[in-house]
Amino acid sequence: MAARLPDPAGGVIALRAMALADVPAVAAIEQQSYPAPQAWSEGIFRDCLRVGYLCRVLEVDAVLAGYGILSIAAGEAHLLNVCASPAFRGRGLGRQLVEHFLDLADRYKAHTVYLEVRPSNTVARELYKSLGFRRIGVRKSYYPAAPGEAREDALQLARDIA
Repeated sequence: MAARLPDPAGGVIALRAMALADVPAVAAIEQQSYPAPQAWSEGIFRDCLRVGYLCRVLEVDAVLAGYGILSIAAGEAHLLNVCASPAFRGRGLGRQLVEHFLDLADRYKAHTVYLEVRPSNTVARELYKSLGFRRIGVRKSYYPAAPGEAREDALQLARDIA
């Protein structure tokens, strides 16, 4: 069942569970958003569904416009991936997805939500900061890079669920 969300641009936003049939469109957005070899493959998204992670998609006027994946275990949640399609950025979709995942983490009794973000992704870093995430560490050379390029570190962030 899809939840309806407000859209400042006047469209109809629906948030629902990701289905296997969504994977090609989700992977296409991932490919548009991240250069190879950084982008997740269709196989990774299928594996996330198979193992039971909380996988969600956002649709704007019935067009898949964003997605996210959250894992929860032992009282901890890990936001593994959140992305809005380049065509829909700047409309608050990423914020709506992250807020939804924070609500899910609370509902599933997680105490803390963790994530990694690129230091170069200032838009995402500002979003996470505005939602109460704090820096807890750095994962050196975390993100894959094209041959001949340096791998990028990841900032580790966390937010307690109250």
